[in-house]
Amino acid sequence: MLRMRENGRMCGRYVVTKAVNDLLPDLLGGLGDLPDDYNVAPTALVPVVRERHDERRMAEVHWGFLPTWAKDERAKPQPINARIETVATSGMFKRAFASARCLVPALGYYEWVVTPTGKQPHFIHDPDSALAMAGVVSAWADRTKDQNDPDRWHLSMAVITRDAHVAPGEVHDRMPACLTPDAYEAWLGDGLSSEQLVALLDRESLEVAHALDHYEVSRDANSVRNNGPQLIQPLPQPGSTRA
Repeated sequence: MLRMRENGRMCGRYVVTKAVNDLLPDLLGGLGDLPDDYNVAPTALVPVVRERHDERRMAEVHWGFLPTWAKDERAKPQPINARIETVATSGMFKRAFASARCLVPALGYYEWVVTPTGKQPHFIHDPDSALAMAGVVSAWADRTKDQNDPDRWHLSMAVITRDAHVAPGEVHDRMPACLTPDAYEAWLGDGLSSEQLVALLDRESLEVAHALDHYEVSRDANSVRNNGPQLIQPLPQPGSTRA
């Protein structure tokens, strides 16, 4: 059966749950519990892991990259994705890629297939693990606030994506670029050049892509107003005896 896919950016929804703490111990051990959010959408505050002063930390950042030179918090665009092909050279992202990378923990993410009856969501995940999606972080300073005001800094991020055709049964043209535990330290640290980081991410994300699986889920996931574990329950397949 031919699938019609939506072109362009990776769709902007993913899932994070407390279970991810146990599935990514090498990344999240000792950093605190994650929330349960089965429909994370752009502009939300989301947990990311980054390295600051040689210490791994979890931080809450806005999903939607606000560059350091933006005039105000409402400046556009605020992209939710950065392409692996250009993230190291793009004027928007190259500074963050060189010095402010992060990992975004996720149980999985949603993509949509266009069908004659509407947009059908799929949940894409690693059946044996969770995902550590690569991202870039921006720290924008609100110059209207005092330098000692803790609300002066606005942290934001974009998820790095790659060509999805490397993934078995891919649903969309793009997918998040993810890393395996073997690469966490190198990705979050400062020991690699931008060229080496791109090569690392390309190699690692290809490995993760081959482990991914997907299935159809309820169209309730189409609305950001809906949330809860029922959103990632697989739909019964034709011929199934499930209720």
